[in-house]
Amino acid sequence: MADTAETVKKTVEQTAAKAKEQIETAQAAGAKAFREGMDKSVASLAELNAHGKKNLEALVESASVAQKGAEALSQQALGFAKSSWEEGVAASKELTAARSVQEFFELQTSWAKKSMERYVAEMTKANEIMTATVKDSLKPINERVTASVETFQAAR
Repeated sequence: MADTAETVKKTVEQTAAKAKEQIETAQAAGAKAFREGMDKSVASLAELNAHGKKNLEALVESASVAQKGAEALSQQALGFAKSSWEEGVAASKELTAARSVQEFFELQTSWAKKSMERYVAEMTKANEIMTATVKDSLKPINERVTASVETFQAAR
C-alpha cells in the first residue's frame, strides 16, 4: 500500500509539474501575443498620426493656394474697376465735347463697344484665374486621397 501511495504521490507531482509547465508556457505565449498586439497597435497609431498630419498639411497648402488665387482675383478686379472708372471719365469728357448729336452717338457707341470687349476680356481672365486656383488648390487634397486609397488597398 505504501508503494501505491508513493506511486499516486509521484503521479500527482508529475501531473502538477506538467500542469505548471503548461501554465507557464501558456502565460509566456499570452504575454508574447499581448506585447506583439500592443506593438502593432502602437505602430498603427503612429502611422495613423503621420497620415493625419499629412492630411492637415495638404489642407493648409490647399487653403494657401486658394487664398493666393483670391488675392490675384481681387487685384484683377480692383485694377479693372480703376481703369474702367478712368475710361468712363475720359469718355464723359469726350461725349461732352461732341459737336453734334450724330458725333455724340458715334462716340458713345464706340465707347460702349470698347467697354464690352474689355469686360469680356476681363471676365475671361477672371475665369482663368478661378479655374487655375480651383485646380491648384485641389491638387494637394487629391494627392492625399490617392495616397489614402493606395494605403488602404495595400492593407487589404
